[in-house]
Amino acid sequence: MRKFPATIVIAIACAWSAAAGAQVYPSKPVRIVMGFPSGSNIDTLTRPVAQHMSEILGVQVVADNRPGATGMIGNELVAKSPPDGYTLLAVPSTSLTSMPHLRAKMPYDSLRDFDAVTQLAQWSSVLIANPRVPAKTVKELIALARARPGVLTFASSGVGSGFHLSGELFKLMARVDMVHVPYKGGNLALTDIMGGRVDLMFYTLSVALPHIKSGQLRLIAVSGSKRNRLFPDVPTVSESGLPGYETSGWAGVVAPAKMPTDIIDRLNAAIVKVLRTPAMTELYVGQGVEVVASTPAQFAAKIRADYEKYGRLIRQAGIKAE
Repeated sequence: MRKFPATIVIAIACAWSAAAGAQVYPSKPVRIVMGFPSGSNIDTLTRPVAQHMSEILGVQVVADNRPGATGMIGNELVAKSPPDGYTLLAVPSTSLTSMPHLRAKMPYDSLRDFDAVTQLAQWSSVLIANPRVPAKTVKELIALARARPGVLTFASSGVGSGFHLSGELFKLMARVDMVHVPYKGGNLALTDIMGGRVDLMFYTLSVALPHIKSGQLRLIAVSGSKRNRLFPDVPTVSESGLPGYETSGWAGVVAPAKMPTDIIDRLNAAIVKVLRTPAMTELYVGQGVEVVASTPAQFAAKIRADYEKYGRLIRQAGIKAE
């Protein structure tokens, strides 16, 4: 029987071991970290996906809330985790695309420290106003703002929030002067709009909907690239007076950078399979969001495009973190 040198035997054994390791992924529980508390938007979108992923991957997939510092605690944890497929991050768009431009120092780099897995969902906000504002369309609102520079006020849930950026983009594109009124939370802002203390804001449709139906708020337009299925007669901002305007929020799953492509593809396939089930589509629609289920490359392109878009906007508007 032929004998091989010890170095060759060791090399063959290592190759077999590596091949076996690649084949058995995943061999232990996978966790999806979220930098926000239980019940938050990213939590309600991610937790049911994690539950169904367990059935596909054959191991437990745990939704792990690590709230704090506007998501940065959870984000940093994942950025510094091994890229082995066992620690992922579910993240809202602002954490990766606008926040890095608002803070002088970040514990991670949005573009270099994460690999895209898939975009879960996308949603548009709605432009709403107090019914006493004498403008029912985007064109009328722009005309009103130009006639009353510095008089109209728009609220947001805080400096640098997606709703704030939507308002600033509207100001820049429409060339109008409106005063930003930041709040510590969107519901407080909503209350003041209904009370007539602030004129308008961009906000989440699902939250504003009961007040729109009751007549306490006027729905003027949708911020995204297409109309909302719940209000098919309500136009987008772009088609109703401000061509090219579009803002939307999204949620997605990323992994620590330099993760093996085969593991990313395996995770992408599992998540996409879950997202495309009728039950998950119905669940997302009920929350006012649209299933996306993108490829890793598509999601990576989306992250970079929005990172650049909101970076330019923040610089042009001179927005500074609170």
